Amino acid sequence: MEISYKDFKVGKCEGQKVVDGETMPLVLQPPEPNKSDTESLISVLKQNKDWFEQMLIKNSAVLLRGFDVKNAEDFNDIIEAFGWDDIRYVGPAPRTQVYKRIWTANEGPLSEFIYYHHEMVLIKESPKKVVLFCEIPPPEGGQTPFVPSFRVTERMLEEFPEAVEEVEAKGLKYTFTALSKDDTSSMRGRGWEDAFGTSDKAEAERRAKALGMDMEWLPNGGVKTILGPRSLTKVFDGRKGRRMWFNTVVGMHGKESSSAMLADGTEIPENFVKRCGQIIEEESIQFKWEKGDVLFLDNMALLHGRRPSLPPRKVLVATCK
Repeated sequence: MEISYKDFKVGKCEGQKVVDGETMPLVLQPPEPNKSDTESLISVLKQNKDWFEQMLIKNSAVLLRGFDVKNAEDFNDIIEAFGWDDIRYVGPAPRTQVYKRIWTANEGPLSEFIYYHHEMVLIKESPKKVVLFCEIPPPEGGQTPFVPSFRVTERMLEEFPEAVEEVEAKGLKYTFTALSKDDTSSMRGRGWEDAFGTSDKAEAERRAKALGMDMEWLPNGGVKTILGPRSLTKVFDGRKGRRMWFNTVVGMHGKESSSAMLADGTEIPENFVKRCGQIIEEESIQFKWEKGDVLFLDNMALLHGRRPSLPPRKVLVATCK
């Protein structure tokens, strides 16, 4: 299929990079000033659904910029134009439903850095697409950095070939501890009742099991979830056979409320985790928000995070199959 940008103008943005021949993010803008309204955009997206998804898989990130996207309702209309199935968020981040398929992004303190991750990486079915909309850009900081996951695997294999294959062969085990109720003072403060949509422990256990988790109840009413074994890397269809760094070892290793170790219970070498964190940062693309931006991320190919920010900052999210 020949690629055509006839309904968009291709632009540039701060922090944009070319990685292995792919522009990240691909910036699509209105072809003419009088075609920047949301109605025109949705019409174009409906006519080009397959092409747009092809662009997302090819470039891993696609940014719609310069369109008059005002609020959660407009954002939801854009999401629904594609016909992608919704996938309910399961994870530690406190979030609130805003409108239909649209939720707040992590409501934890803006002063904290949200570490790089693939959305719902530990759940049996992760979303293929994470879509973000900027209603209020931050006055300072607050970027959403993202990282081509295959580059992390390539560089870790260059520096730790034997260790990477050992971890891959043994698999990974993670634990995470959650309180019963939400704690919005923490970026990982979502309570288990909210996460599983029930206050019934037996039902929560059933839902956790369906997601591939075991649970241990704690005396304070909280719960310790255990996940594993999980793989270190994955290869997904249509992405050039690239081996994605599809794990959350750095984000969960040795933290107060979480852990990451080998599936047999042995520790992952500290230098392995530390160097991996450095590589992830070195490979990151620092995306800076503008009002009305809609950013599509291929969750199979990119890790993403959030830089500390001054308030106000309002970014909304939708997760799709």
